[in-house]
Amino acid sequence: MDPISIGKAVLLGLVEGATEFIPVSSTGHQLLVGHFIGFHSPNNTFEVLIQLGAILAILVVYFRRLVGIATALPHNPQARRFVIGILVAFLPAAVIGGIFSKMIKAYLFNPWIVCATLVAGGLVLFVVDDSNLKVKKTDVYDFSLPMDFKIGIFQCLAMIPGVSRSGATIVGAMLMGADKRSATEFSFYLAMPTMAGAFAKDLLDNYKNLTADDAGLIVIGFIVSFISALFVVRVLLDYVSRHGFRLFAWWRIIVGALGLAGLIVFG
Repeated sequence: MDPISIGKAVLLGLVEGATEFIPVSSTGHQLLVGHFIGFHSPNNTFEVLIQLGAILAILVVYFRRLVGIATALPHNPQARRFVIGILVAFLPAAVIGGIFSKMIKAYLFNPWIVCATLVAGGLVLFVVDDSNLKVKKTDVYDFSLPMDFKIGIFQCLAMIPGVSRSGATIVGAMLMGADKRSATEFSFYLAMPTMAGAFAKDLLDNYKNLTADDAGLIVIGFIVSFISALFVVRVLLDYVSRHGFRLFAWWRIIVGALGLAGLIVFG
């Protein structure tokens, strides 16, 4: 591995961890940054596999809660309903991703689409953040199964790079009556099976094509992703509860506009 490739892997790992759980699209940012720094992995495998670092970060932060839920399953109906709800929400992405993932990568993973969806998603965040939506749910454990399933359908929109998995699930939950904090927290929980599933599928599809250097860069990206995601997960819920999503809306629009300008000028 040459130092330049290592530096690029570190940068992309930082981008992945910093953007995975905020509504700005980590995949979109990785594709844009990778395009402009000249980093290309076969079938975008690097970008998908380093998500494992972000998964482990949220597992670390939520470890006690997850253990509490697991130990409560045999005797607590609310814990069982919550776990079933997460699986129900995961189901649409599992089905659609399993069938269409290769087609999505082939036709939608390009920087022009990323820039357009970043800007469009920023405008959506502005509208949702300013809307006086009626709040019906303030506790993530009280979401109904139909609500969980509908949030899962919203999550499928994030298969278009630039849309943002967390953004789609948060907006979907808020439109169905969740407050900002519980919508964001549900997005955290739903990320665990969704990202783990994407990781497993991509690894099975592409492990034969990975070289030793590819594996080394993935490990570096994974470690950096874990560290940066750990910080974001710890502070995001409090920030969203106090300030909403306007910062992320502006960020999406600015990055999308700059990306379009860069593509026009530099190609």
